[in-house]
Amino acid sequence: MLHPIKHFRTVSHHRWLVLKYCFRIGLYKQGLLHDLSKFSPTEFWAGAKYYQGNRSPNDAQRLKTGYSAAWLHHKGRNRHHLEYWIDYSTGADHQLCGMEIPPRYVAEMICDRIAASRTYRGSLYSDSDPYEYYMRSRDHYVLHPKTRRYLETYLRMLKDKGEQATLKELKTWVRQSH
Repeated sequence: MLHPIKHFRTVSHHRWLVLKYCFRIGLYKQGLLHDLSKFSPTEFWAGAKYYQGNRSPNDAQRLKTGYSAAWLHHKGRNRHHLEYWIDYSTGADHQLCGMEIPPRYVAEMICDRIAASRTYRGSLYSDSDPYEYYMRSRDHYVLHPKTRRYLETYLRMLKDKGEQATLKELKTWVRQSH
């Protein structure tokens, strides 16, 4: 069954939260452009078809078909996803490795993780949710060591010190890295 209105509301709510967080840390353009690909036919109609309300429809599509065409489309167009930054190493082994992600995209990734947790967890949300979600898959992520350190530092800060302190620190870090 298709749920285009419910999916639209979920995506719009998520985008609104990311916009709010990105604006608070000075990433105005990224806040405005965040996840616009979710309105493309590839992503939107899969989201409407596999809508669940409490987690990403990409998981349901993956379970049904063996892969998520919507996710493959999404991660290839949105630099705030760590999977966007996976490439072959320049070493002789040519194995896949994580490239260093610029701070502004790491910061957007953190805003995205907060917003996704708030959207899917609703009133059950706590500042430890993004950290716990990350930790469940940590060992599977292909990340540059520097990016991993930054991401884990800010997610841990969110868990321990809260959203306001974390966004304040992210704003300072993004400013210093320009």
